[in-house]
Amino acid sequence: MVGELRAFREYRLQVAKAQLIDELRREIRDERVLAAIARVPREAFLPEEMRHLAYENRPLPIGGGQTISQPTIVALMTEALQLGGSERVLEVGTGSGYQAAILAELAREVVSVERLPRLAAQAEGRLRRLGYNNVRLFVSGDALGWPAEAPYDATIVTAGAPSVPQELVEQLAVGGRMIIPVGGRDLQELTLVRRTNDGFTTEKRGPCRFVPLIAPGAWQPEDPFD
Repeated sequence: MVGELRAFREYRLQVAKAQLIDELRREIRDERVLAAIARVPREAFLPEEMRHLAYENRPLPIGGGQTISQPTIVALMTEALQLGGSERVLEVGTGSGYQAAILAELAREVVSVERLPRLAAQAEGRLRRLGYNNVRLFVSGDALGWPAEAPYDATIVTAGAPSVPQELVEQLAVGGRMIIPVGGRDLQELTLVRRTNDGFTTEKRGPCRFVPLIAPGAWQPEDPFD
């Protein structure tokens, strides 16, 4: 009976995942991104009590005031980076590890940094159990990004910044892309940044809502989640 119940739950999750992919296909044109989302088990990155909600198209809490992003936003941000498979990617804000897993399906190597040690440890455990050995995870502390491994071909920032951080631009290779939410604490605009020989360009990609990017030159913490 227990095995039958487990199998039924797994079947329900797979049906919900297929429905989600169909929904994402209305906005996402890169089939490689959709295939990556189909391969990564979002439920594995959620607390046990939330796993039945894994394929609802909405953000979900993961503790510490953090969330796992809405699948549409994950797909849009990933698609904006135009990954071909040979890139080294920086992720700022590991969170649950779900976005890192999506990136690992599409890039050669992912360097992911997380400010909160507890979240970093949990994410690393999940990624290792799922076999994502091309992800290296670091606790960033007060640093922004991970300059020791720069330059990166692409960067994804999973928290909202008040402006485009120059520190992260400088960690991009010339020609590299960064997707980052820019705006206020509660509402931002997805912004695609391209590094050029003499600076960078920006392109707005639509409104979004992320937790604040906590770092020098960004936002300061309001609550002691650490």
